[in-house]
Amino acid sequence: MRGAEFIQIGGAQPAGHTATMVTLMLAVFTVSIGFGVVLPLLPYLIERLLGTGVEAAQVSRHTGLLTAVYTLALFLFAPLWGRLSDRHGPRTVLLVGLLGFGAIMLIFSLIESLTAIYAERLLSGLFAAAVTPVAAAVVGGVTTTEQGRARRLAFVAMSSIAGFLLGPMLGVFVTHFAENVFTLAIPAGSVAIPLMATALLAFLVAPAVAFAVPGGQVRAQPKKTMSLSMDKTAWLVPKLLILTFIVSAGIGVFEVGLALRGKQELGLTPYQIALMFTACSLIMFVIQAFVFSPWFKPGATRWLIAPALSVLTVGLSLIPWASDFTLMLVVIGAVAASAGILSPILIYWISAKAGSEQGWQLGKQAAAASLGITVGSAAGGLLFNVVALPGAPFVLTAGLVALGFLLSLGLPHILLPLLPTKVKAMPPKEQAYE
Repeated sequence: MRGAEFIQIGGAQPAGHTATMVTLMLAVFTVSIGFGVVLPLLPYLIERLLGTGVEAAQVSRHTGLLTAVYTLALFLFAPLWGRLSDRHGPRTVLLVGLLGFGAIMLIFSLIESLTAIYAERLLSGLFAAAVTPVAAAVVGGVTTTEQGRARRLAFVAMSSIAGFLLGPMLGVFVTHFAENVFTLAIPAGSVAIPLMATALLAFLVAPAVAFAVPGGQVRAQPKKTMSLSMDKTAWLVPKLLILTFIVSAGIGVFEVGLALRGKQELGLTPYQIALMFTACSLIMFVIQAFVFSPWFKPGATRWLIAPALSVLTVGLSLIPWASDFTLMLVVIGAVAASAGILSPILIYWISAKAGSEQGWQLGKQAAAASLGITVGSAAGGLLFNVVALPGAPFVLTAGLVALGFLLSLGLPHILLPLLPTKVKAMPPKEQAYE
C-alpha cells in the first residue's frame, strides 16, 4: 500500500490500513445483517403470532411495517451519529453502535410477540445508524487517490448490501442448523436463533473496532478541485440525496415484495426466497467489482447514473409479470445490477462534496437511503394486496424511479467540477479527468 494515500487520525494507525478497512466492512456487514436476517421468516412468524384465520393483507401490512420501522430509525438517527463522529471521533460511536445493537438483538431473541418484534426493529435500527455512515465517513475522510477512495467507499457499500441480501440466507441457514444439529423444536418463523447469531457477531466485531479503528477526529486534507459555480451546484447534494431516496425506495419495495410474492403468489419456500436474495448480492458484487475496478476511473461513474436508473425502472415494472422462480431470477438480475451500482456511486459523489464534514454529509446520505427503504418497505407491504392494480408497489415505484431518471439527466456536467485537477499545468481540456 502507498503511505501517501493515507492520513493519520488521532495519532493512531493510518485509516487506510488493511485491518481498519476490514474491520469497518465487518461492522457494516454485521448491522446490515440485522435488517435482512429475519426477512424471509417474517411472513411465517406474523402468520403464527396472529393466529389461525389471519388474512393475507394483515401479514403483508405487518411485514412491510416491521421492515420500515428498522429503516425509519436509521433515517432519524444517522445524521446525529455522523455529527457526533465528526466531533468526537469514529471509534467511540462505532463501539456504542455495535454493543447496543448486539444487546438489543440478544434481549429480544428471548421475547416473542408482535409488539416485541416492533420494539426490536426500532431499537436495532437506532444503534445500526451509528455504524454504517460513520464507517463510510472514516473512509471518505481519508486523503487518497480518487481511485482508491472510490474503491474503499464501494467496499463499504458492498458490505452493507451483502448484509442486507445475504442476511435472509443466513437467517434461514442458522435456523436449519439449530434444528438439525442441536435437534431443537423451533416454531415456524421463529427469529430467536437468527437474532442470537447476529448479536454474537456484533459482540465479536466490537473488540476489533476498539483495536483497529482510530479514536481521533477524521480530518481530510483539502483536494485541488476546479472552482464551483454556485448557481450550478447549489442543488447538487439535494439532488444526490433525492436520487438516494428514490433508489432506496426501489430496494425497499423490491425486498418486501420479493418475500411476499415468493410466499403468497409463487408458493416458494423460505430457502428459495433466501436464494433469490443471495442471487441479488452476487450480481451486485460482480457489477460493483467491475465499475470500481482500477480500469474504470471514478469520474466516469457519473455517466452511469441515468442508464442505471432506466434499467431499475424496467426491472421493477417487470417483477409482477415474472410468473415463476426462473423468471424472477432474471428480473432480479436487472434490479440488482442497477441498484447495486447506484448506491456506491451516489455515496462517492456525496463524499466528494462533503469536505471535512464527512460524518454529517454521509449521515444525511444514510438518512435519505433509510427513509427511502422505510417508504418503500411500508408501501411494499401496504399496497401488495391491492386488487385494483396488480403489482401496485412495483409499478408505482417504477414510476418514481422514472422521475429520478429525468432528474439525473444533467448531473454528469454538474458533477464534473468536483473532479480533482492535475498538479502540473495542463491544457484546459486535460485539467479534469474522466
